[in-house]
Amino acid sequence: MIFDTHAHYDDEQFDEDREALLASMQENGIGTLVNVCASVHGLQNTVDLMDRYPFVYGAIGVHPDDAGEMTEETLDTIRRLSDHEKAVAIGEIGLDYYWHKEEAEHEVQKRMFRAQMDIAREKKLPFIIHSRDAAEDTLKIVKEYMQGGMYGGIIHCFSYSKEIAAQYLDMGLYLGIGGVVTFKNAKKLKEVVEMAPLSQILLETDCPYMSPEPYRGKRNSSLNLPYVAAKIAELKGITPEEVVQTTEENARKLFGIE
Repeated sequence: MIFDTHAHYDDEQFDEDREALLASMQENGIGTLVNVCASVHGLQNTVDLMDRYPFVYGAIGVHPDDAGEMTEETLDTIRRLSDHEKAVAIGEIGLDYYWHKEEAEHEVQKRMFRAQMDIAREKKLPFIIHSRDAAEDTLKIVKEYMQGGMYGGIIHCFSYSKEIAAQYLDMGLYLGIGGVVTFKNAKKLKEVVEMAPLSQILLETDCPYMSPEPYRGKRNSSLNLPYVAAKIAELKGITPEEVVQTTEENARKLFGIE
């Protein structure tokens, strides 16, 4: 069964058919998924999905886009919600300099990134990292924390070079691979997937975003993951079934799900 390690089913794009869509997952080969928090105001939504659906787990954290809205109270909420029996990671956290160009914004993001990495260490949970146009600073902070002992993690929607990928892989971390790998212009990511051991690759959608070909530009869901598995299989010269099985084993190992 496919394991989607990064979804956002609390997103408003699913408001009209969320229940029916999630009800269809198991019969379509999607066995487990992790709903990942993003916004300050959306933390409870992931908990609600975990409580309602047996196959939905959660990552608790705040996306760097919302770093400026975070307070000590926000961090306390993340600590409290991460004690939920189905909370399996702290995320998505990290740095995003694509939309945020000012140095002052970068400093706020780095402070809140570190604060949430502290929670991951405290709660003995893996982390899920979002990094866009912030390769050097992200790598520096992750290296700093991994030297002090952490509990694993994912570089979600990996978008950097294979040289940077190699440094994350050497730290024992996982690369989250989604729909972008199917794009014709994704040469760099395809090189990363060819190089990375399958034992350190995870399937993810980032839905409702990042739909694979042939649905690029449309709303994404976990039901599209067979296209991602097929492309990874093609790049690595193995079967899609092997990709699905190994990435599910990887996810269960990382998140501690039996």
